[in-house]
Amino acid sequence: MEYLDIYDENKNYLGKEERGKVHETGAWHKTVHCWLYDKLGNVYFQIRSDEKKGYTTASGHLQAGETVNDAFKREIKEEIGLDIDTSKLKFVKEVTWIMDKVEKNYHDHAWANVCICLYEGNNDDFDFSNDEVDGIIKCKASDALELFKGNVKEIEATIIKEDKEEKNVTINDFVVMKHETALSKYGFILEAIIKEVK
Repeated sequence: MEYLDIYDENKNYLGKEERGKVHETGAWHKTVHCWLYDKLGNVYFQIRSDEKKGYTTASGHLQAGETVNDAFKREIKEEIGLDIDTSKLKFVKEVTWIMDKVEKNYHDHAWANVCICLYEGNNDDFDFSNDEVDGIIKCKASDALELFKGNVKEIEATIIKEDKEEKNVTINDFVVMKHETALSKYGFILEAIIKEVK
């Protein structure tokens, strides 16, 4: 059973609660959004199995008592099979996330710790044995930013699955919710990565 630390809306710690109960009651909790980039300025989007589109490199809940660094390392290992050195991890921004699905009695109230980390491995290191992830979209962060700004219609990417495929991707290849834009969702992350590799 997975337990999460829970908080009130002012971030006062209230204790811990079972994950299912947290989402039933809408208790505030913390998550991590993990982003990997390399020295060449590439960013890595995981391809979600359910939507077949690019999202964070990995993401998930902070378990009770877990640090952001620990959660980053664990989620990257669980979702894409990499052992990451998080000594180069950098916090970018905290994002408030609220999603209520009243008909399903599901309430997600979280503070997402968005972090980036340098990845110095290669395309053969990934392990997609987790059912959540189909593969990786690897592309230049600067190209993705131009795509999300609407300045170009498609960009070159490497799709990493069991093998590698070079192909062009469009904005429709990335997860964007109805209330968001691709630029508001991913722009600040891409800008942080571009700044790191300059």
